[in-house]
Parts: sequence; structure tokens; C-alpha cells
Amino acid sequence: MSCMLQSGPATAAGLAEKVGLSPAGVRRHIDKLLDSELVEACDAPAQSPAGKPARGRPAQHYRLTDSGRDRFGNGYDELALAAFAEVEELGGREAVKRLARKRAERMLGVAGDVDKRKTRGAEDVTEAANHVADAFAAHGYAAEMNHVGSGLQLCQHHCPVHAVAAEYPEICEAEHELIAELVGSTVAPLALIANGDGVCTTHISLARSTQAGGTTMRKERRR
Repeated sequence: MSCMLQSGPATAAGLAEKVGLSPAGVRRHIDKLLDSELVEACDAPAQSPAGKPARGRPAQHYRLTDSGRDRFGNGYDELALAAFAEVEELGGREAVKRLARKRAERMLGVAGDVDKRKTRGAEDVTEAANHVADAFAAHGYAAEMNHVGSGLQLCQHHCPVHAVAAEYPEICEAEHELIAELVGSTVAPLALIANGDGVCTTHISLARSTQAGGTTMRKERRR
């Protein structure tokens, strides 16, 4: 993969020459990378490396996908931490809270204030909770909603910002507060990836509510 990162779009034969393997062996490796969506087929360059138009039917070319490039690491965590640190320096933790809230609103598709007056029964809460799970899943959280006992559990098997959330718990707090407002019921965080848990788990009560729910922290954050 490192060879593909350096060479850009390349054929199996071209990669084989660079790494000193047989073209057949490289093709087998490429097939595995294609299945894992780390590599994708792409159009051949318009010109040959020598700058002359390619002749005949071009050989299949391959390049890394975004996921493949991510295997080599990125600076997203460092960039986000630096941004939050700058916000904290300029406006304190209250400014951090406001930024975390706006981030949660954008992610969950909220425009303006949430209607806190609507009376919601179990079916309403379930429908709203499923929309929340879909929004998290669309943003890379590998989220799912499950019925557990008399309530619901939102399970997020991945957190793209866990390193930042470990330093700034306002991120998780803003998400849980907004979830409670959207579903109109009580929300209780049970586990957090940012705390070192294997999955983020949030309990959502199906009890009937006449106002936006609150959040109940069941587990202290480890700083």
C-alpha cells in the first residue's frame, strides 16, 4: 500500500516491478484490498510517464481509497484538539460548550431550538430515537438502536472523535443533552468510548413525557 501511496494510480504490472513481486502475486494482493475497500479501480492516466499519449487498450489502474489513505494516519485529532484548545483560551469552557452544542446540532440535523412542549408517548420516542441513531450512523459512529427491557439503548460501536472527547467531555454532554431534547425523554449515558469503554451505550426511557427529557450521568468520566 505504501508503494501505491507514492506512485498514485498504477497497474498491477507497474506495482510488481516496484516491489519486486510477480504481477500475479500483486493482483492477488490487490483483490484483497479491493474487497476491503482500501483500493479502487480508476481510469488510466491520459499520458504515459514519458509524456506521450498511451497507445492501445490501457491496462487497469488502481489507487488508494480515502480509507486506504487513512491507514497511514492523519492529523485530525491533533487539529481538533488544537481548535478546541484555542476556543477554550478565547472564551473558557462556556465557549467550548457552545461549540460542542453547535457541532451536535449540525450532526443531528437540528436547525434552531428544539420543540420542548410536545407530548410524546413510547412510539414517538422510539421513532425519534431511530432518527438519532441513523444520524449518528451516517457520521461514522456505527450506531444502532435496540429495545432493552422497558427502554431503548443507543449503541455506538465507534467514535470518530473519542480522543478529543476524552479531553473535552462537553462533546459527549452536548450530544446527550440534544438527544434528550429530540426524543423527549430521559437519557442516561452508561458507557463511553472516550472513557476507555468498548462501546458508547446510552439508555433512553420510554416513559411518557410532556417536556424534553433530561440526562442522567450513570458513570463518572475518567480524566
